[in-house]
Amino acid sequence: MTDQQQTTVDTRYRDASLPVAERVEILLAQMTLEEKAGLFFQTMIGIGEGGTLSEGDATFGLPATTDYVLDRHLTHFNVLQAPADAGQIAEWHNRLQELAASTRLGIPVTISTDPRHSYTDNPLAGLLAGAFSVWPETMGLAAIGDEELVERFGDIARQEYTAVGIRVALHPQIDLATEPRWSRALQTFGEDVELASRLGAAYIRGFQGETLGPDSVATMTKHFPGGGPQLGGEDPHFAHGREQVYPGGQFELHLKPFEAAFEAGTSQIMPYYGMPVGTEYEEVGFGFNKSVITGLLRERYGFDGIVCTDWGLISDSEIMGAPFPARAWGVEHLAPRERMKKVIDAGCDQFGGEAVPELLVALVRDGELSEARLDASARRLLREKFVLGLFDRPFVDVDRARELVGRADFVAAGEAAQRAAIALLVNREREVAGAPAAPVLPFARGLKLYVEGIDAEIAGEYGTVVGSPAEADVAVLRLQAPYEERPTFFENFFHSGSLDFPADVVAHVREVAAAVPTVVDVFLDRPAILTPFVDELAALTGNWGASPRAVLDVLTGAAEPKGRLPFDLPSSMAAVDANRPDVPFDTADPLFRHGHGLAY
Repeated sequence: MTDQQQTTVDTRYRDASLPVAERVEILLAQMTLEEKAGLFFQTMIGIGEGGTLSEGDATFGLPATTDYVLDRHLTHFNVLQAPADAGQIAEWHNRLQELAASTRLGIPVTISTDPRHSYTDNPLAGLLAGAFSVWPETMGLAAIGDEELVERFGDIARQEYTAVGIRVALHPQIDLATEPRWSRALQTFGEDVELASRLGAAYIRGFQGETLGPDSVATMTKHFPGGGPQLGGEDPHFAHGREQVYPGGQFELHLKPFEAAFEAGTSQIMPYYGMPVGTEYEEVGFGFNKSVITGLLRERYGFDGIVCTDWGLISDSEIMGAPFPARAWGVEHLAPRERMKKVIDAGCDQFGGEAVPELLVALVRDGELSEARLDASARRLLREKFVLGLFDRPFVDVDRARELVGRADFVAAGEAAQRAAIALLVNREREVAGAPAAPVLPFARGLKLYVEGIDAEIAGEYGTVVGSPAEADVAVLRLQAPYEERPTFFENFFHSGSLDFPADVVAHVREVAAAVPTVVDVFLDRPAILTPFVDELAALTGNWGASPRAVLDVLTGAAEPKGRLPFDLPSSMAAVDANRPDVPFDTADPLFRHGHGLAY
């Protein structure tokens, strides 16, 4: 491309009356190699104070936004924590689009996000809701099991996302949670293939609509070809969890939810970090895996959407002062540029969490990759920008963002879902003087309550809070499913290891239950072993993201518990240790079966 061609821009690609394919070709024909390379990188970006453009983020090692857009030609960004004011997010988005519009070709940016509609606070998996309506986790939606509700959630999230300029959801996560110890199960629809397939498709329809268009949020469905069968339940964000195993021969089963996602029209796919062991496929991480990305995804399933790797496959980094090596499982010995070539050769279009376009430029200039191969992916990436209407409507209405995000009816719908997702697992009868035996739940408002894990002020709205079990009519204890502490900061965002409660927790629960009728509510981000104290309890509930008021509303009968277990609850760690990670419902003699849930 000559200097004259670079300075004289054919702007017909801005003509909305032309077919998308034609607009793509007009734009692609005049892009420099550097501009094409910039499309291939989707990396993290921060928001500056008050919705300004970020000057950089030392915590995550991120440069200034101007560096990304003007120097590296990047046009895809994964936004991290955002202000609680939706208007400030919208203002930031518009400033970012203005910066992008100032470049030679004015290619608009595409903003993506991890899930941000629940209580999760994990910078590598899901973000606090902030300004957005708050719903149960995906596993909680599975506990409700209602396709219409899931599609309604997706539609509300779509409206809130688009209002602030977010156009790609780095979700849903439709892996089958067949290994009870796996730390990513909370963001899945559980271990039942039929339920995960049905609800995953509804989720995609909610975000994208029947077809992708200017009002859609594109879904990057993950993690192909299914991230659930993790050896020992460890997670491949970390080297010790890199292996996916299939001792039950169920590789094909884990593809079923993705078949439903293709049918629903998911626009994008993210492969997982893990590497398959003992299968017909190459033993390298799925993002590097040509036998999986080209052979399975592209050829067998005919998927022609965007394939973006999971975050950080190429470059080592440092986050919060701690080393964070590239998740280059099976190809650790390769240099970053060799890893990059292998990802492109595998059939992927984009590198998640990376910002090194100079490596891709060098691979083309050195003759190791053809520019025609880059063009094939660039077409997909540009096509989606046009289909989403980003060239035609790059800016959002700040006032509308403030009015719509966190709107009262959206918040109410999320709160109703939090209550509905609660699963009532045990509800024993007890005798009260002068009255026939009756179930403990729901209990009346105004009783004397002993609470743990609930703010006393909130509990005081439902009864009189007392200081000891001996003084109480009922005790309510909220617990977190157990996990093992790990040596590094980020590992502890991923709850791994034994599902047994520590002995002191078991003893304490039993002691309280011996003193007063006791209700335990457990946040089941993993299937905790409840056997040691379940028989001592008056009642037991499970939740997957519920506020204290949501729980107390259910316990007092203001709302019905409608949740059903989206997985088996194993009876012992011995049964978990013996399970085959790729096989659903494979722990012997579970305490409660998938689908268990009582009603009032």
